[in-house]
Amino acid sequence: MSHLTIAPLLLPLLAGVLILLLGERRLAAQRALSLAAVALSIPLALLLLSRAAQGEIAVYALGNWPAPFGIVLVADRLSAFMLTITALLSAFALAHAVRGDDRFGPHFHVLFQLQLFGLNGAFLTGDLFNLFVFFEVLLLASYGLVLHGGGRARTRAGLHYVVINLIGSTLFLFAVGALYGVLGTLNMADLAVKIATLPEAHTGVVRAAGLLLLVVFAIKAALLPLHMWLPGAYAGTSAGVAALFAIMTKVGAYSILRVYTLIFGADAVAGVQWLAEPWLLPLALATLALGVGGALASRALREQIAYLVLASAGTLLVGFGLFSVEGISAGLYYLAHSTFAAAALFLLADRIVLGRGAMADRYEAGPPLPHPRLIGGVFFALAVLIAGLPPLAGFFGKLALLQAALASPALVWIWAVVLIGGLLTVIALARSGSLLFYRAHGVPQAQANNPLGDELSRLAPIFGLLALGLLLVVEGEAVLNYTRATAEQLLVPAPYIEAVLHPVATQEARP
Repeated sequence: MSHLTIAPLLLPLLAGVLILLLGERRLAAQRALSLAAVALSIPLALLLLSRAAQGEIAVYALGNWPAPFGIVLVADRLSAFMLTITALLSAFALAHAVRGDDRFGPHFHVLFQLQLFGLNGAFLTGDLFNLFVFFEVLLLASYGLVLHGGGRARTRAGLHYVVINLIGSTLFLFAVGALYGVLGTLNMADLAVKIATLPEAHTGVVRAAGLLLLVVFAIKAALLPLHMWLPGAYAGTSAGVAALFAIMTKVGAYSILRVYTLIFGADAVAGVQWLAEPWLLPLALATLALGVGGALASRALREQIAYLVLASAGTLLVGFGLFSVEGISAGLYYLAHSTFAAAALFLLADRIVLGRGAMADRYEAGPPLPHPRLIGGVFFALAVLIAGLPPLAGFFGKLALLQAALASPALVWIWAVVLIGGLLTVIALARSGSLLFYRAHGVPQAQANNPLGDELSRLAPIFGLLALGLLLVVEGEAVLNYTRATAEQLLVPAPYIEAVLHPVATQEARP
């Protein structure tokens, strides 16, 4: 049993404890330790990714208690993929935050590390109750990060965020309690085995619990009509936090994919088989349409980006809602692209806010930005990236999604919503660029106070995220091959179940 599987949990947890012991006054030491921990998480995630790419399903039994009696962590292709995205995203989000965002309130770096602890735990856990526990850890940390820096707008948005997610947590407990009462286990692999032979008398309770879980995960993924918390929370918080939060809706999407392929998938009994299929695709299409509409109606750049996050969540869940190899593969590719693109836009919006002074990011004609060609060029590249235009990754993600939809009865709806949504996204971003860059007037901030070298260093995290988007194009075939293999692994859960419940036999069978 390799200890590498638990390392992505131990690293942020220990870093958070050490940062807390440093005290609030030693900000430079906190920054150094936090950056070091995030930097170290990248090779750890890549090592797990390389092992998962070879087909290995690594199972770590805490306390050496075997499943289903003990707690297990499981690193398969999907878990490793999500860990890698989180590690890369957090590095650039933190690199931006240490330029000043972390000064606006206490314990920023502790909360940041605990957020990563919760995220990594949610991706690795093989137990439904511990998925709830890690949800609560990442939500508690995110409450503090949303409110970081204070202010009326953040407090109001944070209150909505807290209340809605507390409701979700309560429903999660109800669902978990119902499943445990009927099946006597919460290990996901064991749940899959028992639901495959579920007596008809218990089907109603299990179905109700499964639908409750779908509501919970829909809240986390911001699916319509449970999306209300997202625009205000994302638009109102600091840039580094908003960039990290680009992965938050993907936790809900990950949970839907994991639970409704493993537990309520093809091997479940009639009545709970493919339980999410009738609901997920229409809700995802509606969420995509709502997100694009919100982006068109937005009055400020950060608000628009928050709605684009909503639209991207709808887009990738359209792929997941097909419950096919091609659909899931396209959704996972789009998940990676949209996470990096949205995070980069949030960081760029912060630079625009600083450059426009009192006008902030409102869609009103204001003073020119310093180095407008540079910042405008970056905005254009990111707009092309998130809108899904060629030759960047968003185009290939949507193309793969449209190809996957060819076998779906909802082909016409999927093509119409995705293509029209893409066109309207281009129009919304063109309006934003025109108001922010072409209709500027007045006296710009003196460029002598903003030399090009300083400006480039401020934009470095954005360039890093943009480079990741370009890497998804350059290595597009390899990434799509990986996501396709991930989809195949998810839709045939027997090896996962065998690895968790019979690890010794699995190791002996491995060459």
